[in-house]
Amino acid sequence: MRRLIPTGDARRPVEFSDVAQPGPAPDEALVKVEAFAPNRGETFLLEQPAPGWLPGKDIAGLVVQAAADGSGPGIGTRVVGHPAQGGWAEYAAVPTHSLAVLPDSIDSVRAAALPLAGITALRLLRTAPSLAGRRVLLTGASGGVGHYVTELAVGAGAELTVVTATPERGERLTEMGARVVHEVATAEGPFDVVLESTGGTALPAALSKVCPGGVLVWFGQASRTPVTLDFFDLLSGPERATIRHFHYAGAPYGTDLAALVRLVAQDRLHPEIGRIADWARTADTLIDLRERRIRGKAALLTGATTR
Repeated sequence: MRRLIPTGDARRPVEFSDVAQPGPAPDEALVKVEAFAPNRGETFLLEQPAPGWLPGKDIAGLVVQAAADGSGPGIGTRVVGHPAQGGWAEYAAVPTHSLAVLPDSIDSVRAAALPLAGITALRLLRTAPSLAGRRVLLTGASGGVGHYVTELAVGAGAELTVVTATPERGERLTEMGARVVHEVATAEGPFDVVLESTGGTALPAALSKVCPGGVLVWFGQASRTPVTLDFFDLLSGPERATIRHFHYAGAPYGTDLAALVRLVAQDRLHPEIGRIADWARTADTLIDLRERRIRGKAALLTGATTR
């Protein structure tokens, strides 16, 4: 079968390789991959790939071999999955606890865009206090996670302000009901909850917008610039503010994937997909994703039959 493997070259991050089909563990199903969706964090890992690492965590396709232990969906079932690695291939072995069944109403492209970004959004909003009626600020909002957080937070009753780099990247977020600004400094606080994913100078600026007793949840560093906080600056800033560190990871993922699938099927969640392309264009797509030239998610098609 064909698989995309890292090259270590930032100008061409992946290339095709002919390899043996994966042999699933007893609790894994073998999935024929129809579509996969790269994540911006994976573009960073591709700059200095670890030996033996096989990229690919967000996939959708068809079960062609059920798990030997009897768990999970049977042969012929359409699924969305979140394996630990190895999803950018014609076939992927996925633990059954990280699969969810797809209804006919959800195509593989939208399904593949769900796992990492959607699970992050769900778990992030569970970490934050109740959002109904609260003022919320979200930084770095124009990526895949930001679109999901926006739709879910507005749906939960939050008064949401989001920060995007350009007006074009904020258009869809405005349609979802968010107020869009392009610098943290122009966001009209104070905010009960700040969801911060940029790092660098954005985090201290966002922290200064927190109301007394409010919370900032730090879930990323998209700027790739470390954060510096000055104790004395905080003395004139928010009183009794709490900073929480958040990372989405932790299997099993199947329950959250199933929740995301239900929300899409109920027309309550709408994946924002800025590019759909054949997987022959994966390397170019990764570069554009890394350089923030794609709004929302990108989906790559392997050439398998999609619905």
